[in-house]
Amino acid sequence: MPEPTPARVVVVDDEPTLRRTVARTLAQRGFEVTQCEDGQSALEHVRSNDPDVMLIDLMMPGVSGMDVLREVKSLKPDVECVMMTAYSKVEDAVAAVRAGAYDFLTKPFASFDAVGITVAKAAERRRLIAKTRSLEEQLDRGGGGGFAEIIGQSAAMRAVFRLVEGVASASSTVLILGESGTGKELIARAIHRRSARASRQFVAVNCSSIPDTLIESELFGHVKGAFTNANTSRAGLFEVADKGSLFLDEVGDLSLAAQVKLLRALQEGEIKRVGSNETRVVDVRVIAATNVDLAEKITNGRFREDLYYRLNVIAIELPPLRDRRDDIPVLAQHFLRKFARKSGKEIRRLSPETLATLTAFAWPGNVRQLENAIERAVVLARGDELTVEDLPDALGGKNPSPRAADTGEAIDLVARALADVPYAEAKRRVVRDFDRAYALQLLERSKGNVSEAARLAGLDRSNFRRVLRKHGDS
Repeated sequence: MPEPTPARVVVVDDEPTLRRTVARTLAQRGFEVTQCEDGQSALEHVRSNDPDVMLIDLMMPGVSGMDVLREVKSLKPDVECVMMTAYSKVEDAVAAVRAGAYDFLTKPFASFDAVGITVAKAAERRRLIAKTRSLEEQLDRGGGGGFAEIIGQSAAMRAVFRLVEGVASASSTVLILGESGTGKELIARAIHRRSARASRQFVAVNCSSIPDTLIESELFGHVKGAFTNANTSRAGLFEVADKGSLFLDEVGDLSLAAQVKLLRALQEGEIKRVGSNETRVVDVRVIAATNVDLAEKITNGRFREDLYYRLNVIAIELPPLRDRRDDIPVLAQHFLRKFARKSGKEIRRLSPETLATLTAFAWPGNVRQLENAIERAVVLARGDELTVEDLPDALGGKNPSPRAADTGEAIDLVARALADVPYAEAKRRVVRDFDRAYALQLLERSKGNVSEAARLAGLDRSNFRRVLRKHGDS
């Protein structure tokens, strides 16, 4: 697998010593760094290059940092901009956030490691935005290559598609294995559509949903008077699917008695309706599926070994969603488009934070659980973007928290950077930077509305402004 391309960072500052120190720190972290000594040279660079992140000093002679920010956002809106200044004011922070700044750093920095962390987060946000931008294009091209009905471009799913293409033209029985919610019926339908039987019936039945007393009648039919309430004769699913395909979902839940009848139908191509001695010949391709371990059931005497081998002529194993995380973004975008259209909402995209949350989740319920989560989120969403707050609580909705590993890493980096500083001074710097970062996050979320940011913080407006002002005066 190729190494990821390093993020391109531009450091814009008219103070040579600080600019070179910041650039050296970022280069040591693996970034590709360009230095610009003033706003004019920074804009010239942006016009002919495509940086991921710009670190811009606010107070520069000639073209100011705010002018650079506005021009960059006009030219290339996806570039993430982090502002720097030694003269922080609440008004500057609000203006920068409104103009599209990702973050706002105050000189002197608590540590250059903290600058690196901020730039890394900005670069990751840029990467995620680019990823969400490509999802629509992937869907328009067809999420599953030649499998328009199935979304998936991961290596695991491409292997499944190749197997489906290979078995479709045969008439052999297929056994589809996979956890609940992985899309076993979609694969069965894909096999049928690509087979010579495509013009005939595809009949699906969930074996676990039919009582044992009725399963034989459901599969093979019955004649009038065969049992109580059998007032008319009725064809079973094998007859309905004649010359077509019969999908037996959760085949592992069939009773032993039904397994005997199914085995005979597979071996002989013949069935008998319940209550009849007449043998009927059927030509049915059986595609079975299960989410249980049939080998274990055989060991426990709950599944016939001879039926297992009859079903398992060709096996297709579907990977769980946690093993095909590359497919989560395009699946999520597909479901977003589907449910937004269904509900009549103009929701166009997933926020980068939402995309990261969805990709990191384990999805024990697989694709079905993801689909349900997106449907719920679309119902709750208010804007044109699906946010983390719209997701179910189990995924981090309402009050999402950072991953513990990320938080621990950040704390360790700050502690190492301040290890040579007296405790009281180290604490003062950390608290100062927390106040700034926390307040600016809320300002960003509230789109620069100080009253709304104060409400989110649980403070009244004057106390919230005092936090910002205190930091600005430090």
